[in-house]
Amino acid sequence: MLRFLSSFMLAFVVAVPVVQAERIKDITSISGVRTNQLVGYGLVVGLDGTGDKAPFTTQTFRNMMAEFGITLPAGVDPKLKNVAAVSVTAELPAFAKPGQRVDVTVASLGNAKSLRGGALMFTPLKGADGNIYAVAQGNLVVGGFGAEGNDGSKITVNIPSVGRIPNGASVEQTVPSNFSRGDSLIFNLDQPDFTTARAMVERINTLLGPGTAEALDATSIRVSAPRDTSQRVSYLSIIENLEIETGKERAKVIINSRTGTIVIGQNVMIEPVAVTHGSLVVTITEDFQVAQPNALAGGETVVVPQTNININNGGDNRMFKFGPGVSLDSIVKAVNEVGAAPGDLMAILEAMKQAGALKAELIVI
Repeated sequence: MLRFLSSFMLAFVVAVPVVQAERIKDITSISGVRTNQLVGYGLVVGLDGTGDKAPFTTQTFRNMMAEFGITLPAGVDPKLKNVAAVSVTAELPAFAKPGQRVDVTVASLGNAKSLRGGALMFTPLKGADGNIYAVAQGNLVVGGFGAEGNDGSKITVNIPSVGRIPNGASVEQTVPSNFSRGDSLIFNLDQPDFTTARAMVERINTLLGPGTAEALDATSIRVSAPRDTSQRVSYLSIIENLEIETGKERAKVIINSRTGTIVIGQNVMIEPVAVTHGSLVVTITEDFQVAQPNALAGGETVVVPQTNININNGGDNRMFKFGPGVSLDSIVKAVNEVGAAPGDLMAILEAMKQAGALKAELIVI
């Protein structure tokens, strides 16, 4: 069996593995320190005849006018053309304080053709607990636009029914956090891995003393921390900038059948297997030659691999065999040389996985 790294997309470009350290802050998050999603319902006004005609828009407009002491006659349709009902969403960062500003995204809920040129009316934004944490208002920035002719022809660029308001919401209250509670904090790895968890524990304990950190599982590492908030901030600043060597990912082969994209990760191995696929016949052999230098030269004896690839795209096709000295890199090169489509390689890889010859996790997306 042969270990190798082959990462490619359509053209199958082979990459060389590089071991490098990563900062703890780039691969972990602290339990309880997270963003919070906010959502609200409002009206966008001032549109150039591109508003919606949904009944809930009219109802919302009536309710808004009633808030200002204006009562519309019952049964009278205001026939709105410059108003659209929208959803307003935002992400509230961790530790956001009242008065700080966050961006909001505004999207049409009805059949509005475009929100370009509109302004969002005062809209409360609620969290999952139903409390109001921010209020949004302002002029929309819309990247898309559309045009329509009298004959029914039309053209649309991007999505004109969605826009953003930079710094469009003001934070009204702070989300409770357990950051300053207890004698420890828990770091959660973005990618669960026992090797990475162990490396992180060893790095922290080496710097701050034995028993400072302990791994709870492949994801969570508990780290002792001072109770004083100011000391805790400085303490975490030191920890999050520590560099560790992360564990290698599991051997994976990713196939996207819709786009023809194939990615083969590192540590993928194959075992001896015989394959035939349609009219494609590929023969690959791997020979090893021993290079023996002159004894007086003081060199070392080395083994040099030599790969031979023969391709036949027609005729009497027979089953061919991949030996234990053949890597997936050789298979990729052979398929590329014959000019086969990525679908041929997908079929071969899937069949090899079912036969148990492909020692990797096969993921189809």
